[in-house]
Amino acid sequence: MASIGACESGHAGTVRPPAPRDAPKSDSKALQTALAAEHAAVYGYGTLGARLRGGLQQAAKDAWNAHRAQRDRLSAILSVPPVPASAAYRLPVRVASARSAVQLAAALEDGLVPAYVGLAGASSPDLRHLAADGAQIAAARSARWRSAAGEPAPPAAFPGLPSGALSPRPEPGE
Repeated sequence: MASIGACESGHAGTVRPPAPRDAPKSDSKALQTALAAEHAAVYGYGTLGARLRGGLQQAAKDAWNAHRAQRDRLSAILSVPPVPASAAYRLPVRVASARSAVQLAAALEDGLVPAYVGLAGASSPDLRHLAADGAQIAAARSARWRSAAGEPAPPAAFPGLPSGALSPRPEPGE
């Protein structure tokens, strides 16, 4: 069994895309936006964990650690000085209970989706992959948090995309 696990872990490194390095300056603004959203997520998750217990608290801790790692990754690939974190953030949900803490977690993830969608137009294929992965992970986390709060999925079919991106709709035959 150990040899199978070692073999599988070796293959996992070969299919994971390489980390983008030194993003072009033209992509810096979108990277800075994603980094700012990660800063806000790290702050927000730090405030909501105290209101959760058990599996939800562990999920929040895991998400907090994932956002810290992603923040550090984005900072490392910027070719300009990274935008610093604010001392405090205005959170979209006041955390007063476990339910509001879960709602805040969903809102934080919702805020990350458009930041990563904005990075999807980057010139580097590695950055486009990072953008797609970041948007997908944030949307999935948001859905899980919404489910934990007993809330429905967001009405947008493609969360994070501006409404203008979905129009005009192509006519049949185009």
